[in-house]
Amino acid sequence: MKLKAKVAYVAAAMTAFAFLARRVAGGDTIDLDARVTRVLQRNNRLWFGALMHAVSWPGFPPQSRVIPWLLPGAMLAAGRPFQAVFQLLGWGTGAISGLVKFIVKRPRPDLADILVTPARIGGTSFPSGHVIIYTGVYGFLAYLAHCHVKMKVLRRLIVGGLTGMIALVGPSRVYLGHHWFSDVVASYLLGTSYVTMLSTIYQSLLRRRQKD
Repeated sequence: MKLKAKVAYVAAAMTAFAFLARRVAGGDTIDLDARVTRVLQRNNRLWFGALMHAVSWPGFPPQSRVIPWLLPGAMLAAGRPFQAVFQLLGWGTGAISGLVKFIVKRPRPDLADILVTPARIGGTSFPSGHVIIYTGVYGFLAYLAHCHVKMKVLRRLIVGGLTGMIALVGPSRVYLGHHWFSDVVASYLLGTSYVTMLSTIYQSLLRRRQKD
């Protein structure tokens, strides 16, 4: 993706996020949010429920506080300090999540007909911390794999697995009753914008390093 296209995407995504945040603050999305949750929770297939639980598992503590350190640590051990620093920066989406949650202060789902799966969750609902952190951490890892894994089959497996996990974590958060649909959409908008900007900076600095 060329720089102009990246700038255009980030501008469009942030405009959409601002619009969505305003609608959420005004309570305008609750009907749609509740309908989406009910549709997902009507799926009673065992494999689907197991998949939704499994996809969310890495985002709960303590693993959610360990994995983002292990990934750059492994890169550092492999002699890739530059990549390790940027992989750690992918976790910056967590700070964005915390800031927006603090500002919006949206309660988590609590309608009587919506099942909320017991889990270690707290705080507010908008945006989804799982989704935005997955997008930042695993999204940037997928980007690094796309850039640096030479074996085509392995590269496709890694990138496909990571992007699949990112795509599924949004529905999983709604299915478990921990977030609303609009929380998830907001996180994808913020997270992809962040990864787009971070990858652009990474490529620019990498080219400079290669010239020196």
